[in-house]
Amino acid sequence: MAMKKILLGYSGGLDTSMAIPWLADKYGAEIVTLTVDLGQGRELDESRGRAVAIGAARAHVIDVQNEFARDFVLPALQAGAMYEGRYPLATALGRPLIAKYLVEVARIEGADAIAHGGTNEDNDLVRLGACIRALDANIEMIPLTTVWSFTRAQKIAYARAHGIPTPTEADARYTIDANLWGRSIAFGGLEDAWQEPPEDIYSITRAPADAPATAAYVEIEFDRGVPVRINGVEMSLVELITSLETIAGSHGIGRIDIVENRVVGTKSREVYEAPAAVALHAAHRDLQTFVLPRDLERIASDLSVKYADAVYHGLWYAPMREAIQALVSQVQLRVTGAIRLKLFKGDCRVVGRQSPFAHDSAAPIAAKAD
Repeated sequence: MAMKKILLGYSGGLDTSMAIPWLADKYGAEIVTLTVDLGQGRELDESRGRAVAIGAARAHVIDVQNEFARDFVLPALQAGAMYEGRYPLATALGRPLIAKYLVEVARIEGADAIAHGGTNEDNDLVRLGACIRALDANIEMIPLTTVWSFTRAQKIAYARAHGIPTPTEADARYTIDANLWGRSIAFGGLEDAWQEPPEDIYSITRAPADAPATAAYVEIEFDRGVPVRINGVEMSLVELITSLETIAGSHGIGRIDIVENRVVGTKSREVYEAPAAVALHAAHRDLQTFVLPRDLERIASDLSVKYADAVYHGLWYAPMREAIQALVSQVQLRVTGAIRLKLFKGDCRVVGRQSPFAHDSAAPIAAKAD
């Protein structure tokens, strides 16, 4: 089927790089790329030049870190969303925002279709598809994994034939996705759930055994559910997450090794690094429990499971998630105060808490919050 223009979600990796000439040849279309900066930690301006060099007509790069933190990470933090009690949903939270900009830029460009390389054993295929469809039910989608059947060797050969840089064996060993909220690492031998993950997969957390012999104490202040200060220093949300990642990561906080239930029903071993997310979830959860009456705290806790499941399954724009968010937002009116964390060799523990609502948890939320 011939198309005039296709917008490609571009990561700069092998699959989306080779997709530029492949899609152009298959559909006879002009290829425009979009790279969304969620805090991946690398110079994404390079991806613009790479995409154009490979054959893209235009290459958009959009920095959405502040929006990601404010409109996706923060609501999920306030909801206590930890998938299966452990995974803070870094990758899953990024997908609805990527979908939003894919749809917006596709409309601006007048694209006939959106192409993306979502795989991750079908998790991202489902998430991106659900989010894009929720935002635009009529846009054509081209998930690369459903329209081609390349082996890895064939991908390398195709890339070399088209002058596309190919990853080294070291680069290709693991599948890594990173953003402001954390890193996910899969494959490369990690599928064997009996084997301990090798140390070389980690980049933002220190091994607990190598962490400082002296504990660090971190005070996090919240204003109506929003973390606003660390150790008395006011920061933007992006700055606060970045700072806490450095502090907690240096003390071995945030390593998560989990066999999780994927969207398609299979189980898969995943390893995550999320030092800031682990610390902030521990602090927010404790403060919320501290200030809420028991019955409301139980409801919020129960709904956090449904919220995390919705995000994991790509249902960010679903009415159920939005309805839960309305209750969560109301609850946050009381979540003001400070939490003191003790970070020591991989252990993140709440050792102090204070709030103006601590001894008045039964008071009406709206009245007390005024």
